[in-house]
Amino acid sequence: MNFSPKNKTSNIFLVIGSFIVVSLILWNTNSFFKTFKEEERLKMEIWATAQSEFLQSAENVDLGSLHLKVFQNNTSTPMILINKDSSIRVNNIPPELASDSLYISKKLRQFQDENIPISIDQQGEHLATLYYGNSEVLNKLKFYPIALLLIILLFGAVIYFLFKTNKASEQNKLWAGMAKETAHQIGTPLSSLLGWNEILKTENINPDITKEIEKDIARLQTITERFSKIGSLPTLDKCDIVKETKNAYDYLKRRSSKLIHFSFKSDVESTPVLLNKSLYNWTIENLVKNGIDAMKGKGSIAIEIVPNGKFVNILIADTGHGISKSNFNTIFNPGVTTKKRGWGLGLSLVKRIVEEYHNGKIKVLSSGKEGTIMQITLKVHQ
Repeated sequence: MNFSPKNKTSNIFLVIGSFIVVSLILWNTNSFFKTFKEEERLKMEIWATAQSEFLQSAENVDLGSLHLKVFQNNTSTPMILINKDSSIRVNNIPPELASDSLYISKKLRQFQDENIPISIDQQGEHLATLYYGNSEVLNKLKFYPIALLLIILLFGAVIYFLFKTNKASEQNKLWAGMAKETAHQIGTPLSSLLGWNEILKTENINPDITKEIEKDIARLQTITERFSKIGSLPTLDKCDIVKETKNAYDYLKRRSSKLIHFSFKSDVESTPVLLNKSLYNWTIENLVKNGIDAMKGKGSIAIEIVPNGKFVNILIADTGHGISKSNFNTIFNPGVTTKKRGWGLGLSLVKRIVEEYHNGKIKVLSSGKEGTIMQITLKVHQ
């Protein structure tokens, strides 16, 4: 978690306060467990005392109802009484298991681990030994701190997730606002350039110059349109994916270095999809430029369109240094980049355009020393 300078102190106090609260709850639960265990021990000692008097009493002596109540009230604590003649008496143990010697031996070891056995003596004579285990309530209480800790950890994870989500949402709003402001700022000088170009047309200059200026102005208008659409839901129109991909390919090929070998292939003549032309061209441009950067300005770029049932795949391959498999899933996250210089925003924008705006998928299909293949998958619109 990243702390900003303004709220760092309050966050530290919040973490410390939460730790103290959790510690107090666990300490209190542990104290309650010990107290409850001591009370169970006292109850067993009372039962043992009543049993001692019962064993020593004569048959014709009336001990009253107290001893009977002591015996009857123990309905939760399992116990095994071994008399001096080695006879065994059990209480709160299922009847079908009481005659199982292996089960009783196992329970005796368990009870010895849980509680110290109580020796029943009368006037120096050993009468019996009482083995008892923890009651069902005590066993449940023993796991209560663990369950509580898990609940607190889960609650903390939810708070952390909400914090990260809220922070990401704020960052997205910031980027969208900056993009829209950039588009707005470009708009003013762009209008002036249009005016100046019209004036140049009236002068006695080479018409090819004004045509090239018009192309660059159109390019700037396209970029402005792209930035203005970030943060808002773009309009999707039915377009031919082969034609639009070829248009983006031709534009990039004309404006790239001669050291880059371009190739285009399509297994179909046309395929209709719902598309925003401006954003889709931006996607292809980003992927191709990333490939050129990976090749350090020299190599091959191949674009291929392959139909796949109700979907169509657009493959962009380069002969660059490749991407490590550990980065296949993280390469599309904002801020992640393999370049020495870069903001790590290009592929995150590509992912958002493809998956959020066009309901498609993008992934690293393969990557190695021979190069990288990126795959865009879009649904065919009938």
